[in-house]
Amino acid sequence: MSLADRVVWRKGVAHLKRRDPVLGRLIRAVGPIDFKVEDGHYESLVGAIVFQQLAGAAAQAILNRFMKLYDGKVPKPEAYLATDESKLRGAGLSPQKISYIRDLCQRLVDGSLNLRGLADKPDNQVVEQLDAVKGIGRWTAEMFLLFVLGRTDVLPVDDLGLQKAAKRIYRLRALPSKQRFEKLAKNWHPYSSVATMYLWRSGEKPGDAVKW
Repeated sequence: MSLADRVVWRKGVAHLKRRDPVLGRLIRAVGPIDFKVEDGHYESLVGAIVFQQLAGAAAQAILNRFMKLYDGKVPKPEAYLATDESKLRGAGLSPQKISYIRDLCQRLVDGSLNLRGLADKPDNQVVEQLDAVKGIGRWTAEMFLLFVLGRTDVLPVDDLGLQKAAKRIYRLRALPSKQRFEKLAKNWHPYSSVATMYLWRSGEKPGDAVKW
């Protein structure tokens, strides 16, 4: 069951409207969301590492220079591991991010991580396996669940944008704790991903988009 399936998405929207009147009003105010999953499990993770802690434009410029080393594409893991570090630094990658991508590539080459195989695993196992890779924490793993695997019940409670949106929409006195989020999500399961997307969208300015 993928969130990219329009039938699944519509079921999720109907579920949230029925179970949570506050979220229902938000859904009607925001309107339809055209949700699509990203192609390329490995490529998405490399991009996520490059974008960490950088403004969107700066990160995109670095990613473009990085891919230019490989004819405009994200390199295969073997090609990356064979690349001299000076070339990677010349493209703008920090030593830390170079090591993060190297760890990811090494795991893919030696078979200790099978990204395609994650599609058959439950959410908690996907997070556990990705969290073991250097530079890929729980938040990035949750974004992978949502935007690459299209899982329906993802709720990244540590995301500041999501916390701010929930505080505003539910008129909370403070940013919600993990426990408060879990109380709210009792009405959202098994479609927390749809709630997550609408909460994010409610706090966006024109031209904004969630970038992981």
